[in-house]
Amino acid sequence: MKTSLNEALLLTFVMAAVIFFCRVFPFLFFRGKKSGAAETSMEGSSDRRKEAFLAFVEKTVPPAAMTVLAFNALAGPVKTNPHELIPALAAAVFTAAVHLWRRNPLISIFGGTALFMLLQRII
Repeated sequence: MKTSLNEALLLTFVMAAVIFFCRVFPFLFFRGKKSGAAETSMEGSSDRRKEAFLAFVEKTVPPAAMTVLAFNALAGPVKTNPHELIPALAAAVFTAAVHLWRRNPLISIFGGTALFMLLQRII
């Protein structure tokens, strides 16, 4: 199916708008009000709720996103070819162990990726 020029331009515009919104969203959503001398107690409690919400998001979202990505990475081999599960599972365990040992995401991710690629070629 060929895409016409108008469809391609429309799709490009829509994707540009989505990307722009994703980039601007944090600044629009998390911008704070300038605190003045006439701040009421209700505004203060609102600020505390925002700070508590941000602290919750900062603490829970990264591990949740990594868990979803890990399960997604392991779901593919389970569905298509169970023999591909061995390199994926070994690399996942290696990545977790190196991360717990060194606490360095770059070392653990690059090491796990390298091990996965090596095992894919060998097995």
